[in-house]
Amino acid sequence: MILDRCSRTRAFVGLGSNLDEPVQQIEAALDMLDDLPGTRVVARSSLYRSAPLGPIDQPDFVNAVAKLETRRTLRDLLRRMQAIERRLGRQSGERWGPHRIDLDLLVFGDETIDEDGLKVPHPGIAERNFVLLPLGEIAPDLFIPGLGHLADIAVNESEPRISRIA
Repeated sequence: MILDRCSRTRAFVGLGSNLDEPVQQIEAALDMLDDLPGTRVVARSSLYRSAPLGPIDQPDFVNAVAKLETRRTLRDLLRRMQAIERRLGRQSGERWGPHRIDLDLLVFGDETIDEDGLKVPHPGIAERNFVLLPLGEIAPDLFIPGLGHLADIAVNESEPRISRIA
């Protein structure tokens, strides 16, 4: 569903991949996000390589963040992001397991939602350098509902498990 013609919401999407040419998976997802009707990618971060979360032995991830301007509703944007994941071959798997592509809605305007299966802003933002570093690169002045200013959230930039790659 598209909101009225003039109303645009700023949204931030986290992207991650660690299977089947991760850089190409991220680039394809960014192109598909930009192709969504009523939506455009207005900024994108560098790519970062990070060690995976969780106990599963798997390859490192490639991560990025995209800033969108959209006329889509939150739920419609989320549904379309899930369709992009399916089109790029994402399958259900183990939590924190390997993924061809993972798209997370990090922030949607100033909305706060806390329902089963849907939490916005994304609850892991403050603990994940692979989100904080690319998000800070493209939106250093961002205010995140419930968390405050992005610049005030501690980032461990010396963490050896993450590095900018492109």
